Amino acid sequence: MIRENKPDRRLIMAMILGLLLLCIGPMSTVSAGEANAANDVTIKINGEKVKLEDPAFIQDGRLYVPVARIAEMFGSKSSWDSVNEEVTIHTVLGDSIVLGNGVPVVYFNEGRYQLETVPVLTEGRLYAPMRQLAELLHANVYLNTELDVIELVTVQPAVITEEYGLDHISKEIGGTKSELLKRNGLDGKAVIKPGTKLKVVIPSIFDNIAEPFTESDLTLLAKITMVEAGYESYEGQLALANVILNRVKSASFPDSVRDVIYSGKQFPPAHNGILDKSKPNASVLRAAKDALNGKNNIGNAVYFFNPEISKGSFWSSLDVIATIGHHSFAR
Repeated sequence: MIRENKPDRRLIMAMILGLLLLCIGPMSTVSAGEANAANDVTIKINGEKVKLEDPAFIQDGRLYVPVARIAEMFGSKSSWDSVNEEVTIHTVLGDSIVLGNGVPVVYFNEGRYQLETVPVLTEGRLYAPMRQLAELLHANVYLNTELDVIELVTVQPAVITEEYGLDHISKEIGGTKSELLKRNGLDGKAVIKPGTKLKVVIPSIFDNIAEPFTESDLTLLAKITMVEAGYESYEGQLALANVILNRVKSASFPDSVRDVIYSGKQFPPAHNGILDKSKPNASVLRAAKDALNGKNNIGNAVYFFNPEISKGSFWSSLDVIATIGHHSFAR
């Protein structure tokens, strides 16, 4: 009898773990958006094997872990905002991290940065890719393919001495002095005395600063969203806010939130006083903020309409991307 050659399990696990750590794209065994339990992967934190009540899973070639649980294992404090579906973490080294469900931007200390991939909410728990989270928690990730183990290890801050300064530290971590200063909230004019402790893990997000927005943008976007979709679900409100932002990005419309809303007769409430009186509720404020932070559920749609009311050749000629609640969103 001829037997088929079976692939070596350890080799397969090594390949899988390597992909999980490198985050270089979806594995052939996991389709986009599909999540598989990571039952064969052992996770250790600072040498101790951890048992996660909320199990890790593999999605799009990345190992996702529960954010709050992992953070707490590193001694961090976390709090969950159920209204905005975001977790805030305060680390033992004094860093502040805010991650939101499906939001591609992380608030890290005083900055906003674009994430490589978004956190996801699963069964009431927010998950994020392990390597991405480890960097934010000032930890390194190590792979042991022999034992099918991924280990997260806390990195201690470097201590400045007379003989051991910025040049030595930046060389050791493979970064630049400017990156090291930025990581520690310092500028080039800072006087760093011996005994100063410096954080040395430079998160990769530092290379991707998120596009800024102003408080006036947020307020105005929330007001028009409240007027046009305050009675809709959060998803419908998010979609409406993104219509405005998609127009800002389009060459066919004005290039600011204010100008999009106030130009022409697109939004009558902007001209009859209703917009000025608008008082956004919590759901609308979240939708406007999430949209400004890049969360988008309608692609590049630049029109919205109620298909039961708006009829005619123009509306029927549009390419409808999604219908949420009472509105269709189209381009």
